Amino acid sequence: MSAQEVIAEFKALPPAERTQVTKFVVENDDSWIPDEFKEAMQDAETGRMVDMETALHETPPPRLR
Repeated sequence: MSAQEVIAEFKALPPAERTQVTKFVVENDDSWIPDEFKEAMQDAETGRMVDMETALHETPPPRLR
């Protein structure tokens, strides 16, 4: 099935089913998310981020250098 056929099928779905398909795609395909954003999220999860005020005015702790 081509992308155009999938899109036509999607448009023909009732709104509730389009919502279900959209939710599935967003939860299961992250190819639309930029790699830089994914890297930043990993940094945040591991505690490698500081607020901008701290970054501009304070020396970072040794573990972040």
